[in-house]
Amino acid sequence: MRIVGGEFSGRRFSPPTSTPARPTTDVAKEGLFNALQNMIELEDIKTCDLFGGTGSISYELASRGAADLTLIERDLGNIDFIKKTAKALGILDRMHIIKGDVFKFMKSCTEQYDFIFAGPPYALQNIDDIPMLVFERQMLKPGAIFVHEHTPRNDYQKHPNFMRMKNYGTTVFTFFKQPE
Repeated sequence: MRIVGGEFSGRRFSPPTSTPARPTTDVAKEGLFNALQNMIELEDIKTCDLFGGTGSISYELASRGAADLTLIERDLGNIDFIKKTAKALGILDRMHIIKGDVFKFMKSCTEQYDFIFAGPPYALQNIDDIPMLVFERQMLKPGAIFVHEHTPRNDYQKHPNFMRMKNYGTTVFTFFKQPE
């Protein structure tokens, strides 16, 4: 796993082999951030990484200047890895790592974010509830972006906040926008 851009570009990390996470591939991650740079200013933003996994997306956001990074992850091994990596990068003070269930977090969330990323397990039974909850719970600030990672079998083009989709083989990113 490597950081593909920004201040920490090229830094490599080896997540634990026992992790249940499926880190976003470097190629897909590079495509995601190339698209994002034309949509949103990442410097000094407040972000939320649902299904934080190994922390890969949050490291990319921090590398590009995000100031406030919240990660939700339930696996203790992943959380330990995130803390260790964030400390090595010197960004632990910008991170809020929450151990727990993403859906419980979303249902009780009162914060609003400039950017939210969700990279859930592809086989998650209620994967389609995620975009609904982001907008129902008003988790995005006006004009903010939400990106949902999924497989081609999920289609969110009829969602009222749908912007666009980017396909990288078995990885699809759907972009949503909160109206201004």
